[in-house]
Amino acid sequence: MTTSRAQRARQLAGVLRESIAQGTFDDQPLPDERALGQRLGASRNAVREALGLLRAEGLITRRRGIGTMVVSPKLGHGLDRLAGLAENLDGHGELGNEVRAARIETATPAIAERLEIAAGERIVYLERLRRIGGAPLSLDSTYLVADIGLPLLDRDLAGRDVFALIEETSGQRLGRSDVLLHAVNADPASAELLEVPESTAVFAVERCTRLADGRAVDFESIHLRADRISFHASLPR
Repeated sequence: MTTSRAQRARQLAGVLRESIAQGTFDDQPLPDERALGQRLGASRNAVREALGLLRAEGLITRRRGIGTMVVSPKLGHGLDRLAGLAENLDGHGELGNEVRAARIETATPAIAERLEIAAGERIVYLERLRRIGGAPLSLDSTYLVADIGLPLLDRDLAGRDVFALIEETSGQRLGRSDVLLHAVNADPASAELLEVPESTAVFAVERCTRLADGRAVDFESIHLRADRISFHASLPR
């Protein structure tokens, strides 16, 4: 493959990758190489090479008698409104939470800074492994200020979103979240829980959520399988 052909294949793979992330081929085989070439204005050879790149990434597979299929359709998660994971993924399958930790701790300096409290103050720590359709999706670490978090320890953390429980137990509305999204390599412990190879790239989301009055009450560090979810937003100019 010449350099120009390699570049063209990567470009085509990028276009197809975006279509896969948008769910275009979730319930149907991809068109054949000739049809894809006509749709993308590319030669069959270039399309074949692009499909080879996507197969190497594990995004698609060839099934005898069916055609080329997306290995695991990605779930869409919006970034343009404040909502819990269960709210965003409603209708995509049964979402389950394995509660791995729910306890009282003292805030480290880093967590205290995020929650805008003094280091050493009591906080509530929650750790949940989120599954959808039985397969791991995310590992969520949640830190809550004490007066907001303590009532949650007696609630259904396995079946309810933390956001909904906060509003229900506190009687106050959540106002906004500040979100940082980046990519990290999964460490051995999280890779095992998420059932991905060690050092696999995963989405890392850091989210600090405030009540309507502006008070910080919830800080989350979430690792999500990048092969199972995509993020989208509609941003007005």
